[in-house]
Amino acid sequence: MPQPPANRRFLDQDAIRRLSRLQVWPRGLVLGSFTGMHRSPHRGASVEFAEYRKYVPGDDIRHIDWRVYGRSDRFYLKEFEADTNMRCHLVIDASASMGFARDHGSRLNYACQMAAILSYLVVHQGDHVGLQTFDTALRHDIPPRANPSHLANIFDTLDGLEATGESDVVSVMHELAARIRRRAFVVVFSDFFTDIPALLDCFRHMRHRKHDLAVFHLLDRAELDFQFDRPIRFTDMEGTAAITTDPGAIRDDYRHAVTSFLERLGTGCREHGVDYYQVTTDEPYEEVLGRFLLERQRSKR
Repeated sequence: MPQPPANRRFLDQDAIRRLSRLQVWPRGLVLGSFTGMHRSPHRGASVEFAEYRKYVPGDDIRHIDWRVYGRSDRFYLKEFEADTNMRCHLVIDASASMGFARDHGSRLNYACQMAAILSYLVVHQGDHVGLQTFDTALRHDIPPRANPSHLANIFDTLDGLEATGESDVVSVMHELAARIRRRAFVVVFSDFFTDIPALLDCFRHMRHRKHDLAVFHLLDRAELDFQFDRPIRFTDMEGTAAITTDPGAIRDDYRHAVTSFLERLGTGCREHGVDYYQVTTDEPYEEVLGRFLLERQRSKR
């Protein structure tokens, strides 16, 4: 595997070297022949035509359809069934609450670090990766590509990403379920501060469209332990609401509500065939990714 670039904010070269022996496997049938892991020698007209896509810098100009260029004055490439491979969409919640940070950095930074490594691994095993970020709507929508130069676009987006605005993960997931036409592997990073039935409904929609879905539920340890020891003012990071309270007076009720929320979400994901990973940002992201990739490889076998 080529050496990853050294000047990227979220790209951990040591983690990539240690994880490079693992592959990113989807579960079930995803459109394409998975030639990314074992590149087929057959290209062009020798395999079934799949679709056109716009040319982006770095693409092989041998696959430009010059007849289409003659009609439209625009460059389009032909893609064939053996060239489609796995398509992986990395979806990051970039709303204001993802910027919550204590000792171990923000949820958003954690998500970007994981996404940077996954995108590098996917492309360098020969498959397609894209990036979508959102708050109340899609903020960035980078379609899946397989060429290494495509990674620069993803890394630039991750490097400049900031946590702002409110979140509407439910609407965005419904939109993506409808927009992603080909069956794909979709990985979502969010704090999922939303109503559980509505969230599970959009997950159901994604699975109905035959997408393989994995979600990383990113939490700060302080949100689980709630070990605040004096009256404190809590402020809604995505709105204007605020409350001042004594944590000791509400700690038991709070923990009970959080535990119930997490159990309902985890159970709902399992019922809908969604891989659910509850992650706290004090866990080393390399270890989290390692477990994720190993579980996928074992299930594939």
